[in-house]
This record gives sequence, structure tokens and C-alpha cells, in this order.
Amino acid sequence: MSPFGSEVVRAESGRVTTGNTARLALTASETEIDLAGQTIKTWAYNGKVPGPELRAKAGDQIVAKISNMLPTHTSIHWHGMALRNDMDGVPPLTQDEIMPGDEFEYSFVAETPGTHWFHPHVGPQLDRGLYGPLIIEDPREPLTYDHEWVLVLDDWLDGVSSTPDDVLVELQSGGGMHGRGGMMGGRGSSSSEETEPRRNGNLLVGASSELLGGHAGDVYYPYFLINGRPKADPETFKAQPGARIRLRIINAAGDTAFRFAIGGHTLVVTHSDGYPVVHSEGESVLLGMGERVDALVTVGDGAFPVIAHAEGKADLAFAVLRTGTGTSPVPEKQLIPSGPILTSKLKASEESLIAERAVDRELRLQLTGGMMGYDWSIDGRRFDPDRPFEGALTVHEGERVRLSILNRTMMWHPFHLHGHTYQHEGAGPRKDTSVILPMQSLTVQFDADNPGVWMMHCHNIYHAETGMMAVLGYAQE
Repeated sequence: MSPFGSEVVRAESGRVTTGNTARLALTASETEIDLAGQTIKTWAYNGKVPGPELRAKAGDQIVAKISNMLPTHTSIHWHGMALRNDMDGVPPLTQDEIMPGDEFEYSFVAETPGTHWFHPHVGPQLDRGLYGPLIIEDPREPLTYDHEWVLVLDDWLDGVSSTPDDVLVELQSGGGMHGRGGMMGGRGSSSSEETEPRRNGNLLVGASSELLGGHAGDVYYPYFLINGRPKADPETFKAQPGARIRLRIINAAGDTAFRFAIGGHTLVVTHSDGYPVVHSEGESVLLGMGERVDALVTVGDGAFPVIAHAEGKADLAFAVLRTGTGTSPVPEKQLIPSGPILTSKLKASEESLIAERAVDRELRLQLTGGMMGYDWSIDGRRFDPDRPFEGALTVHEGERVRLSILNRTMMWHPFHLHGHTYQHEGAGPRKDTSVILPMQSLTVQFDADNPGVWMMHCHNIYHAETGMMAVLGYAQE
């Protein structure tokens, strides 16, 4: 089925709309940003990291024009959106590359509410500064709160220690085998006693986490950011004591899972990947790359640390919550919060459950490859953009699909499906990005209700760019 066919047009015309339009103008360009006094050259949208927030209400038409002033081609993928296929932003699958000096206008109905984000789908551009939050508000919002804060978490190396393109070359040239640290040697510890990872070029040796099943990540990052700011120059969030805050937390990292917490506070997780869940309380929550979590917190009186520990990497992103007087917390004294909420263990709220019906099609795929050859793949095939439909999985419009994903590698992967949301079996969460641990599996169900051709891939940008991507395609009836 073509991304530009009549089926795609028909599906878009059937979406519920408000008649309103939310507009955004983006310029992707080379720029300079300040990281705690260090001037860094990078790529960004409108000269800022994160890029400008796009906010709309469910049912609004989104019209976003991008001007490409980069030295190479680019695109924008609207992560988490079940949108029309030809607006998904995946060259060469759903559009041509946006070449230097050219413009492209994305236009689609934002049908369902949620916390999402946007980023390129070209090479490792995501691991520069090209990303921004996409917030689709619910006109029937059931939550009550005094303030809403969007927190974008990121790992950063561009213009500091290397560039993402150089890291990708190093990994593909055999560097990965030297950075695997502990991957083959059993499961690491997530406690404060874990072995300190060490740098080897652009890679990490000994990055280990029990929560992630062993090896935590491949890449050395000199900075970890909250809303574009490192721990030496933290953002300060201000509120009155007793205020109820809605947090929209986005993991925009390339290679890092984050354990997020606010010191001295309990988080009440309310949504995962934009969909409501049965409320779950805990001191912290773990997010893989591409995942989003909404949480409520009632703030105390004083100054508190806002922390996002780089899971297994012995460093953190940091900000400050201030509601009164008191000494500001410092990142060096922050402990790793224990017992995080795992998004895979959440339960869908009643309104998020997909309707029960018989399964029409069973699909199965395996995540394959490894660090030694850095040959990440799906079903043993490394994605080839010149032959994108090799190894594609096929569905028919209207089917209920059960998809089983088996991780046959010794590393964890955040698996992402474009254009759809699925539900973890057993009344689990409704999501589009899920962490799958080494040698474990995940079974989900979704409705084939958005015709076209859609990417599915690991959201570790370096795993995806070296081959762990494939296509889910609708059959032409």
C-alpha cells in the first residue's frame, strides 16, 4: 500500500476534528548553544535546545513548516502520533528527504491526546539538538493540577567530545566490542555499589544495570540535560508549597535510560506514552529512549533536587524545585532513587483498554545481532533503505493483530512502532515504545486501523542506524 494512496486519504478524512489549526514554523540549522559556560556548535530547531514546544488540542489540524538550513537532508517524525502515513517523516519510506535549502509542510489531524515529541528520522541526527515536545491536550482532561511542566531528558555529546556521525563510525568499525563492558559477564547491579563505568574513546566500558538486564549503554556522554541545561547550570522550577504539578517527562536521549525522581517527593504516574494508566505511586520512574511518562506530584516546602539518573552510567541530569527558602541541593550529593516504577508493569486504565475481540493475525519478529560486530538487525536482516520492504511484516486493514517481539540479543532495546499504539497483553499499558530486556519477549495487540507503511525499530539511535529497523506494511486490497 502506498503512503500516498486513497486509503490513507480516506483514513485521514475519517478522523474526528475540531476545525481549529495549530501552526508551527521550524528552521533546522547549525547553531551555537551554551552548556554551563561552554559554547557548543550543534544543530537545532529555531536555534534552541529543546526546540519550540508544539501544543494543540485533540482533533486540531497541525500545520508545521520546516525550513532546512542544514548542510544535509533531514525530516521530522512525530513520535507517538497515529497520523496519516505520508506525514510520518521517514525518508525514503513515506517522503523524500528535505534537501538543504528546501522547505516541507507537514499537515495532519492530531486525533488523540498525549505527551509526544518530534525529531528527525535521518541518520543519527536525533543525537544532536534536533528535537522538541509535542503536547496534545485532552479537551475533557480528568486530572486537576495547579501547574504543568514539560521536562525533556537528553544525553549530550555533539560538539563536546565528538559528533553522532563520528560515534556511529567508531561503533561500526569495531569499537563496540571494546565498549560492551560486562555485557557477557552476567548482570550488573543498579545499586550505589555498582562498578564505575570508564570511557574508552567515545564508548563506555562497564555501564551496567540490573534493571536493564546487564549492559546499560554503548556511548560516552559528557553531559546529561534537563530542558537543554546540564547539572552545572540547572533550571529552577518554582511553585508554592502544596501545589499540585503535572509533569510531562520525555526521554529524548540517543543511548540512555533515565531514572527520574524529585527528592523527598512521591510521584503518581498517570500516563505512559500519552495513554492513561491505573495510577501508580513511587519514588522514581524508569524511562527508556522514546518513552514518555506523565506524573502528578504535590510539592513540599523548600528546595529539592529534580534528578534523572543516567541508568548504569554513574551520572545524572539535574534541576532544582524551589517552593520556599533553603539551601539549593547540589548534584554531587544525590543518591540513586531505589525501586523505580517500570512502565512495563503499569496497567491500562479502563478508558485506555482496547476492545476485546478475536485476533485475526499473529506476527512474530526477533531482535537480533550484537555488540561484537555491531550488526543490530530484525530477524537477522539489517535494514537497507534501498530495499526497505525486505523482511517486512504484512497486515490487512481492519485486523486485530497480536505481535510477539523476542529479544535474542544480550542487550536491552526500546522498541517503537510508528503510526499505532498497542497494548501489552494482560491489561498492560497502552504504548508505542516499550523496553524489552535481553533474552526476554513482549507480546502486544493492536488494531490495523491506520493504513500505509510504517517503521518499527529500536529507539537506541545507533542500533537503529546500524540495522535494527523493519517495516510493517498494509496489504493492497
